[in-house]
Amino acid sequence: MTVLEGKRILVTGGTGSLGKVLVKRLLSGEMGKPKQIIVFSRDEAKQHFMRLEYLNRKKATDDVIYRNFEELLTFRIGDVRDSHTVSSVLRNIDFVFNAAALKQVPTCEYFPIEAVRTNIFGPENIIRAIAEHDLPIDTVVGISTDKACKPVNVMGMTKAIQERVFIKANLDCQKTRFICVRYGNVLASRGSVIPLFREQIKNGGPVTITVPEMTRFLLNLNQAVDTIFAAIKGAKRGETYIPKVPSAKIIDVVDAMIGDRKIEKKITGIRPGEKLHEILVSEEEAFRTYDAKSYYVISPVLPGISDVPKGMPTLNKEFSSADSLIGRDQVVDLLRKNRLMMEDELQEEGELIR
Repeated sequence: MTVLEGKRILVTGGTGSLGKVLVKRLLSGEMGKPKQIIVFSRDEAKQHFMRLEYLNRKKATDDVIYRNFEELLTFRIGDVRDSHTVSSVLRNIDFVFNAAALKQVPTCEYFPIEAVRTNIFGPENIIRAIAEHDLPIDTVVGISTDKACKPVNVMGMTKAIQERVFIKANLDCQKTRFICVRYGNVLASRGSVIPLFREQIKNGGPVTITVPEMTRFLLNLNQAVDTIFAAIKGAKRGETYIPKVPSAKIIDVVDAMIGDRKIEKKITGIRPGEKLHEILVSEEEAFRTYDAKSYYVISPVLPGISDVPKGMPTLNKEFSSADSLIGRDQVVDLLRKNRLMMEDELQEEGELIR
């Protein structure tokens, strides 16, 4: 697939957990070799260490990703909150991946206005720059979260509005396709529960669990990027792509990681802004959600953009993390496949020491 062949690409928040994997996959050329990839973020230290990592890997391997690095990848300091910087960096860009976000639930609860500025005003700055300067950008991808569906916390509320802001932009910027992706808990991403559990187990416990009944969708960073690429290839204007991924009880994840170790589990209760179960497609969205093999696709609510394809059956019920839970053995297999069991950490530490 050569969708991105010769294209100029902007990744906002490109130094985050998702952004780094997305950039690496873009450099691989699997979607076509881009002409340029710009990582746009406000943290100079993260940009510096990302650059150093690529330089060191380039010296150690002849992999195409690292060969392409110096030719294709550039870094820009800036913030999606700043409209002038956003306008400047968008010039001559073909594709935008908006991964910039405040996404820690407690942080957004304590600093809600900051979440609004990044998660809502940031996307609005992108749209305004495209509209006011008539920029010939092909596609903008808004990266969202299951917490945007029936939101109960500030992070989810701001991400839900971000989705609507991008979808409505299709009516204002006729030359640009605005699409979204929405996915659940990313295994081992920065700030997720698995690194916390690993650290607690490593220190001998206790391992803190909110409530035994809590469930979450589980996918890895590459599956998140797969969803983005699938949307780039197939989404119509205003559509939102949802990956079909498994879900599990968090207590089963903890039990799988603890294994036979004698470690205490401590129930702490649900924190402010947390849900018992996450939802990727709501009942309201289900009647306009159709099946696209490995993904569900939500057609936009606004008329005049796109509709569910004729004859395509719709979902008809919400897609919740409480549905079709995988068991502990399957959780073990999933964690082992993603090298997230405790023995994998010990092995990785040994490799670093050597």
